[in-house]
Amino acid sequence: MIMKPIVSKDSVVYFGEDCYTMLNTYLEKANHSKICILVDNNTHEHCLSLLMSKIEKEYDIEIIEIESGEIHKNIETCSGIWNALSELGMDRKGLMINLGGGVITDLGGFIACTYKRGISYINIPTSLLAMVDASVGGKTGVDLGNLKNMVGVISESEMVLVDTEYLNTLPTNQMCSGFAEMLKHGLIQDKAYWDRISDLSQLSTDDLGQMIYDSVVIKNKIVFEDPTEQNIRKYLNFGHTLGHAIESFYLTHPEKPTLLHGEAIAIGMIMEAYISVELLALTQNELQHLTEVILATFPKITIDPNDYKSIMDLLIHDKKNESGNIYFVLLNTIGDAKYNCIASDDLIIKSFEYYQSV
Repeated sequence: MIMKPIVSKDSVVYFGEDCYTMLNTYLEKANHSKICILVDNNTHEHCLSLLMSKIEKEYDIEIIEIESGEIHKNIETCSGIWNALSELGMDRKGLMINLGGGVITDLGGFIACTYKRGISYINIPTSLLAMVDASVGGKTGVDLGNLKNMVGVISESEMVLVDTEYLNTLPTNQMCSGFAEMLKHGLIQDKAYWDRISDLSQLSTDDLGQMIYDSVVIKNKIVFEDPTEQNIRKYLNFGHTLGHAIESFYLTHPEKPTLLHGEAIAIGMIMEAYISVELLALTQNELQHLTEVILATFPKITIDPNDYKSIMDLLIHDKKNESGNIYFVLLNTIGDAKYNCIASDDLIIKSFEYYQSV
């Protein structure tokens, strides 16, 4: 299966063995003064040796490791890494390689974009979520307390390398987390893609590489047309208005189960699809089908009705909001989305109740 590189505005996504051919060519030509590889404790153990085995020449390489998990995606972690880069003598000719999931690529990209007003960086996503979501678009950032991605910049990496071999050590729940974003891409843009991936019984592991590729193509098409999220890039936020609020709420309540990003977005997609039925032309049959597909991969989480208000209070911080309005991305039908939709508090409560009832 040959997958051609996907060209975005200022970067290129490479797949399979092409990754390392292009990486080695780039490293040789760029002649960076120093290379820093950012990892977390998981990717240090499971992924770093593979990457190092693919780098053909000797370079001045330093490894910086952080603890894994969304809880560490904050300014305090950035400060520690900025200081480490300074102590290592990283100058503006340096390169950061971010080897990890979405936390590493988001945070590492932000650090690279801000250290000495910007150094070059390369993203090597090692989770399914990062491959299909963080691989394209140049969004970098960190959380502000429990508020997701509130501080960041949009600036693309030199290149993105997608090698599915890194997925071999990924836990099942992390694989499922990435699958939520793939389902989202079909729901907002491509019904044929949704139909193909929504029936997992017809898919094999051999199909995964092509599914990832097709998902990146969908996202890249949107981002290419609207890199700074002025209009259609907002489609990519389907499921994320409520999903991010739910994720943020659960992140800061130790007595609640920890939700992975994709698990929270799965809930958000069901709830926002319910709102779509009430406000747009999505049909009850489409809602039922969508709900069944998502719940087949993401078991239902019980949300205490007493928490609805606290979760809704977090919606005001959503980055799509303008002039005090909370904007949703909703579905006209599967494969066709609409942005800048407004839902009443009563309807949002009903979407919680719908999710609890299924």
